[in-house]
Amino acid sequence: MATILLLHGPNLNQLGKRDAAQYGSLSLPALEALVKKEAEARGHTVKAFQSNHEGALIDWLQKESEGARGIIVNPGALTHYSYALHDALLDTKLPAVEVHLSDIISRESWRTVSVTAPACIAQISGKKEHGYIEALETLAPHLQ
Repeated sequence: MATILLLHGPNLNQLGKRDAAQYGSLSLPALEALVKKEAEARGHTVKAFQSNHEGALIDWLQKESEGARGIIVNPGALTHYSYALHDALLDTKLPAVEVHLSDIISRESWRTVSVTAPACIAQISGKKEHGYIEALETLAPHLQ
């Protein structure tokens, strides 16, 4: 049984209140419950964390990565400028999948570049909560 870290960046605590067309209608607790249920069906456990603070996200990754086998991360807007989060993801030496509920490619031009994606094995965008399930499937071969 592998432990997967589920990391949510700024403003994701507002899911369910944000633009449902972009982000879906699930709240963050409902999204986390869905991911945990799907992971458990595959024989894995999930530890989830959300913060609006870049340093708190990095601190949590550093603390929790030793006991984990993979990461699903939605960095929120940190995607576009957090080289510190990029480095923290690399430093874990764990396979990570970057997930975005909205389609970042078809939104504002500044959203099209991810500085965190190069630290990940894949990026999934625009599939709302289904992207998180796809991330579990993407991580599966790396969790054996």
